[in-house]
Amino acid sequence: MSQEDSTPVTSFRQFELIAPLNKAIEMAQYSAPRPIQATAIGPALEGRDVLGLAQTGTGKTAAFAIPCIEHLLRRNKPGPRVLVVGPTRELVTQIEEEFRKLSRGTQLRTMTIYGGVSEKPQIKKLERRPDIICACPGRLLDLLGQGYVDLSRIDTLILDEADHMFDMGFLPDIKRILGHLQEQRQNLLFAATMPREIRRLAEQMLVDPFVVEIDHSVPASTIEHALYPVVEKRKTEMLRQLLQEDDFKSAIVFTRTKRRARQLAEKLDRDGHRAVALQGNMSQNQRDRAMKGFRQNNFDILVATDIAARGIDVAQISHVINLDIPNTPEAYTHRIGRTGRSEREGKAFTFITEDDGEMIRAIEKSIGASIEIITLPGFEEALLPSRTGRKNSSGSRNRSRPSSRSSSRSSSRSSSRGSSGPGQGRKPKRRRSSASSDSPRQNSGGDSSHSSGNRSPQQRRNSADRSASPAGEGKSRRSSRPGSGSQQRSGTSSRRKGNSGSQNR
Repeated sequence: MSQEDSTPVTSFRQFELIAPLNKAIEMAQYSAPRPIQATAIGPALEGRDVLGLAQTGTGKTAAFAIPCIEHLLRRNKPGPRVLVVGPTRELVTQIEEEFRKLSRGTQLRTMTIYGGVSEKPQIKKLERRPDIICACPGRLLDLLGQGYVDLSRIDTLILDEADHMFDMGFLPDIKRILGHLQEQRQNLLFAATMPREIRRLAEQMLVDPFVVEIDHSVPASTIEHALYPVVEKRKTEMLRQLLQEDDFKSAIVFTRTKRRARQLAEKLDRDGHRAVALQGNMSQNQRDRAMKGFRQNNFDILVATDIAARGIDVAQISHVINLDIPNTPEAYTHRIGRTGRSEREGKAFTFITEDDGEMIRAIEKSIGASIEIITLPGFEEALLPSRTGRKNSSGSRNRSRPSSRSSSRSSSRSSSRGSSGPGQGRKPKRRRSSASSDSPRQNSGGDSSHSSGNRSPQQRRNSADRSASPAGEGKSRRSSRPGSGSQQRSGTSSRRKGNSGSQNR
């Protein structure tokens, strides 16, 4: 599979689309094709298979929706003729909305199929033979098994976020769905990353595909990245401080567990923020209300887990904050891709503990660059992670960041001490190495206790010899350390291996 050169495209008019589609594109206020659209639409219009490697927020939905609608309008046949398969309810809903927007003024019919809701309305829509079906694999297979879905007329198949579907265990379902399709069809596969299994699937599905690669292994250049060291028990406190910054407008806060997402949203709501949770235990109606409220600015903060947040497409998110470091470099890339969308600027902050070094190393290795570490004033007791692969990882590459809130607190402390000079309270403490600065942990594996006094040599030896496994909120997960045959349980800072990730600006 190789990528071919194409003539530069600066206007949708260059594709010579049918008049109703051109009008719909203008009504959607799409002024000029974005890179993936300019590159992929032409080959897709020619009927070629397409492999698109691009991050979320790059405009890939329109890149496959426009040629599909063009084909449907030029060849009027009974449906369904286009099948789009995605990993989550939120994603397939957004894809269907894009199809409806771009087919405005035509007679094309679209529908969604996903679980968590009654299947009766979906069955009624299927009886009317829609032209376009946007579906999640599970419910689609259920309806196929009951005989309510006929895929024999599908001539275009789109797999969107195929890497996510693999992560969620949908690959066997995808192969079962392929068995219900006619062999002569056009295939379009889009993913942000290309694991070995997805590449193997692409080789089996796609025939002489046109390959589009739009910085798929790195995040958008409009995103500003940073890592913030913090002890586990002070993560919520740091989050509250960052949410007070002047440039904060709206944010998605990622947590590792559903319980933590719900509890954190409740805490932020009590603080006066307009916060709502989005996690897998919620009913579909609850998830729809949360997403609708977030899109309509009824909520400023969406606290979500990885799976629940996949497919979220909200244009003006100013911040993505990883309360817990992602489990894989791929998850890091997908999370921060929720900001900086449509070429807007955004910020991605990740809270790190001293046990997150291996995941930081995996992320930075995959992107070939280091992500800046920023020490927030008032949180200097947090130790920098070891095993990051950086030279002098104990502090040579990190910097302190001014904070209006912490500065005011430090200033008041300074004025209360007569011997302190101007600004002394705002000066960050000098970082100490992890072998000598942290106090011993309790045998239970809980959070560190911090003491300002000197410690005995025995305490220093205990600190240096301890196994770093702080307890986090929610259930822990098991993972293998890179290069180690042993497995251990840890809290919200468990280590995981990954193959690709994201790059700081």
